[in-house]
Amino acid sequence: MNEFAQLPARFSARDDHNGAQDAGTAPPAPLGMITRGSLLKGLQLRLEHGTSVEDMRVGRFVVIEGEENRFFCLVTDMELMAANERVLLDPPARAHPLVAEMLEDITTFGAVAIQPMLMLPREHIEVGEGGIPRIAAPSMEPVRTIPVHFSPVYDATESDFSAVFGSEDARHFAIGMPLNMDIPVCIDLERIAERSNGVFGKSGTGKSFLTRLLLAGIISRDIASTLVFDMHSEYGWETQSEEGVGQRKVLPGLRRLFGPKVHVYTIDPESSQARGVRVDGVLNIGLNQIEIEDIALLSDELDFSSAMLDSCYLLRSMWGKDWLAQLLNTEPAALANVAEGVGGNRSSLAAVFRKLSQIKDMGFMKAGLAENEDRLQELIGWLERGHHVVLEFGRYRRPLVYMLVANIITRHIYDLWVKKTESYLLTKDAKDEPRRLMLVIEEAHKFLNPRVAKSTSFGTIAREMRKYYVTLLVVDQRPSGIDPEVASQLGTRLTALLTEESDIKAVFTGVSGAEHLRAVLSSLDTKKQALILGHAVPMPVVVRTREYDEAFFTAVSPREAERIRSAKDGTPRRDPLADAFE
Repeated sequence: MNEFAQLPARFSARDDHNGAQDAGTAPPAPLGMITRGSLLKGLQLRLEHGTSVEDMRVGRFVVIEGEENRFFCLVTDMELMAANERVLLDPPARAHPLVAEMLEDITTFGAVAIQPMLMLPREHIEVGEGGIPRIAAPSMEPVRTIPVHFSPVYDATESDFSAVFGSEDARHFAIGMPLNMDIPVCIDLERIAERSNGVFGKSGTGKSFLTRLLLAGIISRDIASTLVFDMHSEYGWETQSEEGVGQRKVLPGLRRLFGPKVHVYTIDPESSQARGVRVDGVLNIGLNQIEIEDIALLSDELDFSSAMLDSCYLLRSMWGKDWLAQLLNTEPAALANVAEGVGGNRSSLAAVFRKLSQIKDMGFMKAGLAENEDRLQELIGWLERGHHVVLEFGRYRRPLVYMLVANIITRHIYDLWVKKTESYLLTKDAKDEPRRLMLVIEEAHKFLNPRVAKSTSFGTIAREMRKYYVTLLVVDQRPSGIDPEVASQLGTRLTALLTEESDIKAVFTGVSGAEHLRAVLSSLDTKKQALILGHAVPMPVVVRTREYDEAFFTAVSPREAERIRSAKDGTPRRDPLADAFE
């Protein structure tokens, strides 16, 4: 017999979960009922007859209809149980399926662990047109109680997702869909811009595509300016899809999607020319723009000791801001005289000269820059005016180069935004308010590891968050390498599959109830799935990430939509690379 046929009268109003109230429409069937549990350890859902435990998935979004509240929950575990353990001692053979079926739901049953995340008082749910429940007020609350015994549990519907995650608008952006439904799940881009955030996952799980989706949403909604330190030249003009070898497609990057709102700079013009990419400018770095703090960040990459850093400070005290150019132009035989002149150790100074000489050999490094060669101020100017910049590194893919250039630029940006913020706080004039800025860095653990995080601009930005209108979007496959203090300040984490225990632990740094989410994270597919939790979503959710395809391009980019229509209609069009420079 169906257990729900005999539920007390107090449950009858709840059986119409998101269904019509008229007699001609049947309410949706429940998945089962709540039989036990606690607020801290979670609840147990006993599955209804006909609902197979094999149909359930970790990370599934379900709703409990309590007496006074509706609870929004996440499936965290599943278990096979028996009311009488004796039946397990002599289980029915596979040759007698009728016996097994008779025992099902009487002696044996499936149990699902679910963790309540949010609750909504029932007085804020009104019956709308057609009998469809709707939220009368934005009154979602953290879970402070649990439902009564035998409360029915249902699959979440589109109205549930809209009530919790919102619908696409000027600030909400669809990032994916639930595992078992084709319903958009939105994140709040305004909240993304308010704090530093992280995109994590093993290599090959789609971190870059997830990051590109997020950036496209921010650019299309004009939420903040963005600066992408593009280590692999895959954000600006084009990228490749993730299909197997021989099946990959060339897909448009941010410049092709958004045209003159996005500017592409490079430190390797030869690479850009070889790929047929036209850039807005070539960025060179002057040796006098490098600070000792930049070199300290590279201590691991350069195998730099504290004694060597002390030697650098001595050189700067003697030669001023041109100390590095002066050192690298010194003949090796004259280093002993230099050491004597500054009162430093001769062998330490020789080691400094030897290790820093590789910086001089980088093609984008100049001893000094003429005023018309300094593209750094031009690049920062675009960001101040609300545009977006992708800095490509071309063939310079060594972490040493990436870290050096990114830190120099970030230091200039941070100093400028601090000044702009302090000026705004004095004048209180809206026109002086700084533009929000998001910096996107890959291999983030190299910038934010415990040893250097406290002394770099990146570490300061991550800790101080929105105070100076500059935040980070850190992209990394080894979140365990990030300083825990910094990791705990990340507002939103979008995490693809991770398998290393230390990395999984790091993702949940500073997250309450993390023990319930660990199984959810470890159960993700290797591609195109992510667990999203934190400031930009009301509750953790697992999604199939949105496809980076023609439907997406059409939705976020009118210029790309027009190009696609022209291609399908056979209408002649100009070279898209030329179009982007109109």
